[in-house]
Amino acid sequence: MNQISLHDLVIQIGQAAVARAIGVSPAAIHKAIMRNRKITVTINDDGSYTAHELRPFPSQKTDT
Repeated sequence: MNQISLHDLVIQIGQAAVARAIGVSPAAIHKAIMRNRKITVTINDDGSYTAHELRPFPSQKTDT
């Protein structure tokens, strides 16, 4: 099981291939990279891919 950043994986195998592997559109991959989201992709032992995002909680500040 290996982990790699979304950006680095796109450099290695291409945006369309990453999108197919994790089940999203190529546009979603592009948007995530352009917004500099911290997404880590896990390449599982069976060859499947899973993606996770690490972000602060709460993700949005609310004024009360």
